[in-house]
Amino acid sequence: MLSVVIPAFNEAARLPATLRMTLDYFRSTGADFEVIVVDDGSSDDTAERVREISVHSSQVRLIRLPQNFGKGFAVRSGIINAEGQRVLFMDADGATPLTELAVLEAAMNETAAEIVIGSRSHLPGSETVVEARWFRHVAGRTFHQFVRLLGVSGISDTQCGFKLFSREAAIAIAVRMKMRGFSFDVEMLRIGRELGYSIREVPVNWTHMAGSKVNVVRDGMLMVADLIRIRQNSLRGAYQPGRISTPSIESPPVHAEARE
Repeated sequence: MLSVVIPAFNEAARLPATLRMTLDYFRSTGADFEVIVVDDGSSDDTAERVREISVHSSQVRLIRLPQNFGKGFAVRSGIINAEGQRVLFMDADGATPLTELAVLEAAMNETAAEIVIGSRSHLPGSETVVEARWFRHVAGRTFHQFVRLLGVSGISDTQCGFKLFSREAAIAIAVRMKMRGFSFDVEMLRIGRELGYSIREVPVNWTHMAGSKVNVVRDGMLMVADLIRIRQNSLRGAYQPGRISTPSIESPPVHAEARE
């Protein structure tokens, strides 16, 4: 079974369409799947929109966090509650069409990589289409330079919200995660590499969707500060085998609803 984890914060407007497309895709393929939506303390009707869809689909599960803890914490919560042998993390806006999952799965099957990540970079031989605003291109390139210096080298795009993990890798990474904000992608890959998991990067189609929660300037500065913390955590061995986060200290409690 495949578990799809979708973190959502005030996504009442965009999430329903993404959920419907997700369900249509898996029903057309006949795959065994579950969709876990983690409502990260939304103040709008995100949870209600998920419930309306889950009434007609038992594969949709809802986890509600009591307040907004951050995208990283939401993804971690979804992974820990996932039941599938593979775990896909995807964004609520559906910027990467779910048909690109076949590309990630093929790479995982062919290379035996435990982690396959979608990339918006034009890798050699790719024919993908990426539509983004110019200032996000500039901000992305600048942030990538910091990632190379402080986070994970050798990866063209750490921030694409479309990543596939084996269950073993997903759980091993999730229990070691400490970043709750947008820098969690870098931390996940850093942990995966330190634990010895193979990481494969493949190009995917991606389109900028209106309504992004990322403030390029404010969140960019916070993410750079997080990169420093990630490097410090790594240097002190916080991600090594045998070391896991202590929920009572590093993470607030999760109040999850029962299966919808």
